[in-house]
Amino acid sequence: MRFMMLIKHPRDYDMRNVPPALFGPMGEFIEENMKKGVVIDGAGLKPLSKATRLRLADGKVKITDGPFSEAKEVVGGYALCETKTHEEAIELATKFMDLHRIYWPEFDGEAEVRPLEDGGEPPQA
Repeated sequence: MRFMMLIKHPRDYDMRNVPPALFGPMGEFIEENMKKGVVIDGAGLKPLSKATRLRLADGKVKITDGPFSEAKEVVGGYALCETKTHEEAIELATKFMDLHRIYWPEFDGEAEVRPLEDGGEPPQA
């Protein structure tokens, strides 16, 4: 089963504020899980000042460049994962968050784990 793990922060962040002690253990964790085939892809995202939003409303597309003052939470990164079960995906996300807890105690955020659609036939109405 494939899952998307989205890492969310309550506000935008600057990579210069991430404790250097997190990078080694996080790199090892990602490398180990990529070798196992559990993590397929992933990355941190640049700050909102580099983002652009496209919003469709009332039949019109509105384009807005960041940063976005109304942002209540920010997706800071993602990981595309493949595990046998939902529980294994949750275990992977827990280990990821534990690295933050240990090496970046001031970090507040969440990991959202969501299964991907299987690409089969669309649901019947």
